[in-house]
Amino acid sequence: MANSIHEMIRASFRCEDMVKCVLGLKSLDIDAYKALLMHGPLTAEKLGEILNRERSTAYRSLQNLIACGIVYRETRSIDSGGYYYEYVAIEPQEMKQMVKKNVDEWYNQMNELIEKMDDKVSALVMRMDDEEKSTTPP
Repeated sequence: MANSIHEMIRASFRCEDMVKCVLGLKSLDIDAYKALLMHGPLTAEKLGEILNRERSTAYRSLQNLIACGIVYRETRSIDSGGYYYEYVAIEPQEMKQMVKKNVDEWYNQMNELIEKMDDKVSALVMRMDDEEKSTTPP
């Protein structure tokens, strides 16, 4: 994975890499999302079996997916009493829109910072000029 935007621009990225970067996910999280899309709603235990991981590992991945908004949890009742949770992936088109929105927001924030650079650079140059004048003998 690239460490800077400069590296990202020159690297060969897949959609999956971009989604991981934008949403802050790991490869296992993406695998979990794909499994939910393929199999439909799953419990953490069943997802762990599909991913060949411990239930607790699958659960942590599900929490990451919930936190970024591409998975949600539904409560299911058990006829004999009690309940359990199933996890559901949002549709890929919704996820695409979410990623696009995040990229657009980031782009707008970066442009605002770039616009402020002129003021910051001008202030820095003026301060350096003032310091140079104050240290130079008359």
